[in-house]
Amino acid sequence: MLIDWFTVIAQTLNFLILVWLLKRFLYQPILDAIDAREKRIADELAAAATKQQQAVKQRDDFQQKNAEFDQKRQALLQQATAAAETERQRLLKAAQHSADELAAQRQLSLQLEQQALQQQLREQTQQQVFAIARKTLSDLSNKTLESAMVAMFMQKLNNLPDDAKAVLTASIKKADNVVCISSTFALSDNEHATLQQAVNSSFALAATLRFESSDKAIAGIALSAGGQRIAWTIDAYLSALEKTITQRVTPPSC
Repeated sequence: MLIDWFTVIAQTLNFLILVWLLKRFLYQPILDAIDAREKRIADELAAAATKQQQAVKQRDDFQQKNAEFDQKRQALLQQATAAAETERQRLLKAAQHSADELAAQRQLSLQLEQQALQQQLREQTQQQVFAIARKTLSDLSNKTLESAMVAMFMQKLNNLPDDAKAVLTASIKKADNVVCISSTFALSDNEHATLQQAVNSSFALAATLRFESSDKAIAGIALSAGGQRIAWTIDAYLSALEKTITQRVTPPSC
């Protein structure tokens, strides 16, 4: 069988032309359409992936912001709770301090009232005791008591400090050695002589004694000359004793 090369070449050429035509007008548009579709799908997928990433990022950002907000809210809540507790403790302490101050002031007021009452009672009792003592001694004043007063007065003369004795000696000499002896009751001659001897001995001079009676003081005896005076009386003794007791029983001022 003989091969018709012209026919073969013509058919081959026709086939190549057909293939080119198919590719040019059929396959290429289809391939282009497929490529375009694939590209569009890839772009859409990329866009979707980008959107998904953005959504994930937004979700993460939102969650982070929520977490930060929760932390801040918790911190603020703790701070507010701590501040409220601190303020509560401060108010409690202030209230307790005020209550303590009021209690202390009340206690001090009660103590002062009690001390004032006790002091008043002490003073009243003291005044009554010394009033009774003065009345009793005034009622009991007699010769025996007066003799005892003379003895106490002579003892006081003997115990005079040197400076006081010097002042009295100068006063007696200034009065020309005239000395006045006053007592509640009239003194006996023996008591006159005893006092004369005591005065001369104490002041080392010869004094002229003038005796007089006075009821201005409770049972006692006094010596005066040239404006100077020395005495020993139960009234003065009780007054000194009362002053001493008053100083001891009176509470010190704050």
